[in-house]
Amino acid sequence: MSNDIVAALQDIVGERHVLTGDAVADIEFPWGTHSGCAARAIVKPATTEEVAAIMRCCNLAGQTVVPFGGLTNLVQGCATTADDIVLSLARMNLIEDVDRSAGTITAQAGVTLHAAQEAAAAANLFFPVDIGARASCQLGGIVSNNAGGNKVIRYGMTRDTVLGLEAVLADGTVISSMNRYIKNNSGFDLKHMFIGSEGVLGVITRLVFRLRATARSHNVALLACKNFDDVVAILEIANRTLPNTISAFEVMWNSFYELVVQPRGRLVPPLEPGAAQYVLIETMGVDQEHDTAAFEALLEDLMEQDLLVDGVLAKSDRERELIWEIRDEVEPVIGGAHNFDVSLRSADVGEYVSQVETAIVRLLPEANVVGFGHLGDNNVHISVSNVVWDDDRIRQVEEQVYGCLAPFAGAISAEHGIGLEKRAYLPVSRSPAEIELMKSLKRMLDPNNILNPGKVVDVAQR
Repeated sequence: MSNDIVAALQDIVGERHVLTGDAVADIEFPWGTHSGCAARAIVKPATTEEVAAIMRCCNLAGQTVVPFGGLTNLVQGCATTADDIVLSLARMNLIEDVDRSAGTITAQAGVTLHAAQEAAAAANLFFPVDIGARASCQLGGIVSNNAGGNKVIRYGMTRDTVLGLEAVLADGTVISSMNRYIKNNSGFDLKHMFIGSEGVLGVITRLVFRLRATARSHNVALLACKNFDDVVAILEIANRTLPNTISAFEVMWNSFYELVVQPRGRLVPPLEPGAAQYVLIETMGVDQEHDTAAFEALLEDLMEQDLLVDGVLAKSDRERELIWEIRDEVEPVIGGAHNFDVSLRSADVGEYVSQVETAIVRLLPEANVVGFGHLGDNNVHISVSNVVWDDDRIRQVEEQVYGCLAPFAGAISAEHGIGLEKRAYLPVSRSPAEIELMKSLKRMLDPNNILNPGKVVDVAQR
């Protein structure tokens, strides 16, 4: 079947848009999250119609298909085998429309997040989703994964920005739900079936996003704190005193900070390493003079309450960028590490991270456990490195991370998804009835189980 299916795909998209052999193995994963690509072929359509034809062809042949976006791949959500066909959306990179009066952008799924942000900015509008992989991640991928990122505390998850989408089902049926309106209660809102479903129910091909007004004020500070209780107190005060402008509240343990700033890292530290935690706080508003005064008043109040060891307030766009570069410098932290992404009450995060670190180091004394994340929206990332990984060590670490999480009633995935990596632990956060309903949807929309099989839920055995 291999040669037959490749020839059929070449007929659909053209021979030069179907990669085989060494061209498949040479595909790079930008964040180093996967070692090489295995597949019969990589097919690169340019339109929804070509995607539909590909899916019809593969469904009739019983050929498995794994969609590829920007390949961040933090939970093995686009892992492949040598028997798969990879469906790459890279050629579907057209921004179709930026409507200034409606405040929307319409684009194909292969457009990078950075390109969408730039197109919105050129129209004096703001694309509210922002994550560290912005240069490589694609719009279809961030929607399929319901990405979170740096501005969730203000603008919500990706789901909250999507107005409409177009998707192709496993049998080639095109579901075009390209809604452009904030209010539309005309029956079921089908887009939500595909947002966050990680490509197991359909392949997203086109999207409509809601844009926002560009902020006219922007303030960023980096704060050093002596303990996590003070971090939580700062978050409570910031939410209470700046409820209309706070857009980000990020926390970094010293274990993170020391890896990314000099002398160990590459970045110049605006504050000396050694504090228990570092907080990046950001506001975005409409009046620079008024908002800066309120921001500075907050910092003065925090100092008076002895909640800060030290702090620095950015005074220019470049200084704001330099502070954000520290938080976004995740590659030295996650490279070679086993990485986790969980949600729980912000007030419980400090105790949870402490319990996880203690449990892991007890089992693996050489392990380096690093904490950081989006505390303002209940999300903490944990990276475990300095371990010679094998299946047994990975299982041991996962059991500690998720075992410690269960008493806090936390979510095993805040924003990265489930993929293959977290599937076995889905019952920590979802009930048996919820998981069975997910499986029922998968069986209904993809009865031959060809679309990104094995990810999120396993329906291979009934």
